[in-house]
Amino acid sequence: MDVMPQQDPESGRPPEPSPQDPYVMPAEGATAVPPPPPTLRTTLRRAAFGAVAAGVLLAGALVAVEDGEGDGPKEPGPVERAEAATTAGSPASLSDLTALIGDRQKWVESHPKDAPSLATLGTAYVEWARRSADTAYYTRAEETLKRSLDARAGERGNGEAWVGLAALANARHDFLAAKRWGETVKRQQPKAWSVYPVLIDAYTGLGDQKAATAATEKFGELRKGVPALARTAELYRGQGWREDALATAREAADRATQPAEKAEALHRLGELAWERGEPEEAVAQFDAALRTDAGQHASLAGRARALVALERTDEALAAYQSALEKLPRPEYALELGELYESLGLDGDARTQYAALREMVAGAKRAGVDESLLLARFEADHGDPDEAVELLRGQWRKQHRSAAVADALGWALHRAGESEEGLEYAQRAADTGVRNASYAYHLGMIQRKLEDYGPARRNLEQAVRTNPAFSPLAAPLARQALEALGEPPPGGPGDMQPPPPPAPEPKPEPKREAGRETEREAEREAERKTKPEAPAAPSKTPAPAPAASKEAEAGSAAPAEGGASKSP
Repeated sequence: MDVMPQQDPESGRPPEPSPQDPYVMPAEGATAVPPPPPTLRTTLRRAAFGAVAAGVLLAGALVAVEDGEGDGPKEPGPVERAEAATTAGSPASLSDLTALIGDRQKWVESHPKDAPSLATLGTAYVEWARRSADTAYYTRAEETLKRSLDARAGERGNGEAWVGLAALANARHDFLAAKRWGETVKRQQPKAWSVYPVLIDAYTGLGDQKAATAATEKFGELRKGVPALARTAELYRGQGWREDALATAREAADRATQPAEKAEALHRLGELAWERGEPEEAVAQFDAALRTDAGQHASLAGRARALVALERTDEALAAYQSALEKLPRPEYALELGELYESLGLDGDARTQYAALREMVAGAKRAGVDESLLLARFEADHGDPDEAVELLRGQWRKQHRSAAVADALGWALHRAGESEEGLEYAQRAADTGVRNASYAYHLGMIQRKLEDYGPARRNLEQAVRTNPAFSPLAAPLARQALEALGEPPPGGPGDMQPPPPPAPEPKPEPKREAGRETEREAEREAERKTKPEAPAAPSKTPAPAPAASKEAEAGSAAPAEGGASKSP
């Protein structure tokens, strides 16, 4: 039995009441008394006025027809609005999306081989599951999209079913599969703009910034407007270009017209404000998003984070609980559990951590891989070795985004492998993304390895980027900075210029050695000219001349500062 609510695809405008309608109230008071019959003079006057009025109305009607005006087009119903949003590449409101699903379900019951309608229904299931956190709809989406391909193969023009499968793979965090489906469509229909959003998500999940940038630029060429601005803002955000991301996100919010599209743009502005460490601005943007579209449930969790930073803890707890009720995502359970833990409410924290495990298990049954989130939880609150294994598996799947690199580096550090963890944490930071948690993890790993200068810089960057980035980790970052103390006077030693090289010693002059050689030659000549002395009776050899001994001693003496040699 279908659990999706059914809605009439037509407009919700009530019909005009008819006189025979039993629920139309009868006239009362003075309006119930019939007026007296008009006089002849009154009748002629009314006829003249009627003729003039008829002429004016006729002229107005002709002008309206010439100007293309009239009663105006019929107001679109929820199904039409959802279809228009999908055609434009924008999100539909949850109520309109519900109406579209109900309409397509009813249609395919009597038209089971309608491949386009099945593709639309399957893709709508994916979006519903993503927006409601009801992972059971991913299974229904897969079945429906396969039915669409059975009715018409992708090679025969059913590329939208392939795009739907790519969106499903992204939602399940299977980015390699999403890349394969998306690139298959791109090869066959390179100008089909609908494939580029799923390719952007796939490349981002794989950590391929170059391909993600190219896909974003191509999407902007093919589909201008708010959807392209939104994707461009996310690209700038991931590269750390905060000013460009903010300017583009503001333009998207200014140009958005539909409530769901506007709310999503305001939510993005709230996230950017939060990452900049501006919680008051973040609360204002999240509140605006919720006023614009009450179905923007992700803004409840964003609002809760910002309220924690403002120390409005009771409001933050209520916002988190509301978010989990309406959008039960496991990351919200982790955030709420950490908030409870920071408040010393360990029992409530354990309850949220248990709920997180249940959500992850349910998602796994629906084919969703939540290894990254589970590993983040295990690294800080469970088994770091298990976290390492989960993340190594992600790395082998080529899931090499900044988020995975950061989590793997931190898990290795927590498991006692800080030197290996440093490589991955540095890789996450090198992407350029301005994330306080990444800077904190890198700084703590460097501190453990006694690389104090870089550790101090990264910890300072973490608390400067967002002083309240985590209710548990932010205080630890400040404590680590206090323990490191201030840098030495003159700045870090590695920033000082190297000392100039010592001058090479000048060679000893050979003049004295030459004179000694000349004196030796003179003495040798004198010995040759003198007659040989008779041999002494003693066997003791005659002592050498004093001058010769001094010369030998001088030649054997070590240079200044050198090492002496043993005889």
